[in-house]
Amino acid sequence: MAVLKLKEKIGYGFGDFASSMFWKMFSMYLLFFYTDVFGISAAVVGTMFLITRIWDTALDPIIGIISDRTDTKWGKFRPYLLWVAIPFGMIGILTFSTPELSQSGKVIYAYITYTLMMMVYSAINVPYASLMGVMTPDIKSRTTLSTFRFIFAFAGSILVLATAEPLVALLGKTNDGIDLQSGWQMTIVIYAIIASVLFYLTFAWTRERVKPPMSQKTSLKADLKNLATNKPWFILLGAGVCTLIFNSLRDGSAIYYFKYYFNRQEAFTIPLSDLSINYSTLYLVLGQAANIVGVVLAKPVSDRIGKKNTFMYAMIVAAVLSCMFFTFGENDLFLIFFFQFLISICAGSVFPLLWSMYADIADYSEWKTGRRATGLIFSSSSMSQKLGWTLGGALTGWMLAFYGFEANVAQTEEARTGIRLMLSFIPAAGAVLSAIFIIFYKLSDAFMIKVSDELEERRLKENVDHLS
Repeated sequence: MAVLKLKEKIGYGFGDFASSMFWKMFSMYLLFFYTDVFGISAAVVGTMFLITRIWDTALDPIIGIISDRTDTKWGKFRPYLLWVAIPFGMIGILTFSTPELSQSGKVIYAYITYTLMMMVYSAINVPYASLMGVMTPDIKSRTTLSTFRFIFAFAGSILVLATAEPLVALLGKTNDGIDLQSGWQMTIVIYAIIASVLFYLTFAWTRERVKPPMSQKTSLKADLKNLATNKPWFILLGAGVCTLIFNSLRDGSAIYYFKYYFNRQEAFTIPLSDLSINYSTLYLVLGQAANIVGVVLAKPVSDRIGKKNTFMYAMIVAAVLSCMFFTFGENDLFLIFFFQFLISICAGSVFPLLWSMYADIADYSEWKTGRRATGLIFSSSSMSQKLGWTLGGALTGWMLAFYGFEANVAQTEEARTGIRLMLSFIPAAGAVLSAIFIIFYKLSDAFMIKVSDELEERRLKENVDHLS
């Protein structure tokens, strides 16, 4: 069994650093960009998120099926990191561009560019996620690999959250003030270049080692049939969707919270410069730093009490803390940031477990059926991420409209209360549902060690039979 070197772990982490930069731009800033910069209503954006992301969610299994059937000298999944890196960056720039169009033209442009963005995101992220399942067959190594992945993921998020608003202000600066449209576009250009380079390094520094059984013949019907009877897959899909709803609602509402409820945006100005750091930036960066703490804690805690229990308890605690968040007022600055730190630790600990558990499900499926469909199974992890994000993003836009939100004006008391609910009780419901789903997950760590050992014996025997 090959031991993964540090360089390969870092290389794999680079891929999620790149993905998370754009994921965080979408989840934190895109709704705000559309409403307050491009000038599209929150209700229209909420509907657009639902329509475009449902299509994109359905696309993920297709990408998984295609990548499972890809056969190149580089493997099944690594080539997509090379092929899609540049289109990923270019379409990202177009998504955050603001051409002079009529109101209907803006909506059409947003639909087209955002749909394309989600398609290229799937085309590179599904194979990237699947890559973890074939880099090593060892379940402990996968948790370590997943930990590296999410440390880099949250590091990419921190980079964006710490620099996005200052860069927009700096790059959009004019004699008459700040050109937000130009500032956002130039900021994305920088992130697109970084992401494209990092995807290439992931391609160059990783290797695929776990192969499908030699006797396995290509059969989409058989793969889909096996997936349809895989109960742990359905359970983890439900838990993943609810977890992402929880995170998407809290992330998407944060910038509105500080702009329209908190009423104090600027925290301080960087000495010897004109750059101001907002409370929202500090809040979001703190959350990502706490996510990294959660990622680091996930492995030692799960080694002691198991992945399932770690996941379940983290979501329960996150739900309780989120409900308490509603009670904080404008003067409770310390409590607002302290609870953000605690909630984000819980959220961060879940993600490496989620992806490691999908790798376990791929092994379980091979052990049970004799067939391995890594791309198809891992596409479900991306699908749950997209679907949860879809529902969370659409709910954020719709609820803003429901509570009477209007961009760039003083909000009514109803709207301010609604924004507070979107950071507390409403996402807490998603966390509770996630914990309920995971109660029914039956693939314990001890059972998966047995499965992994038996699969290793099968592969060795098959190799010997093939050579003889």
